[in-house]
Amino acid sequence: MINFAEILNANPIGVFATQDGNKVKTRVFQYLFADGKKAYFSTNSEKPVYAQIQANPNVSFCTHPQNFDSVLSISGKAVFVEDDALKVRALDVNPKLKGMYKSADNPVFKIFYIEVEEVTTFSFAEGPKTYKM
Repeated sequence: MINFAEILNANPIGVFATQDGNKVKTRVFQYLFADGKKAYFSTNSEKPVYAQIQANPNVSFCTHPQNFDSVLSISGKAVFVEDDALKVRALDVNPKLKGMYKSADNPVFKIFYIEVEEVTTFSFAEGPKTYKM
């Protein structure tokens, strides 16, 4: 089994993909923390990504170190949670979020996790590998 959280912790900035109608939409996103098979992220309920996840929760997040070796992608269903303790943890992990949202009770501040179903890695030395969680 792969420890995807260890890799995400080292490389928290990546590309997040959602379904936008009949096309795929990507944007830069930041991973926050993990708990078991759950990888946590946050967004603003007024952004299109929030509506896209609500419409189709199948998402993917891809990240890599500066030298692009190795690349990690996690895929699964996104689940929004209303949990003030998790929101406080997210604000503590990322001070920029705290600057934007001020507190966990901000109504537009939303936290969600990807229930990781599949992890794919690629390195030049080992090629692609897929792990079912």
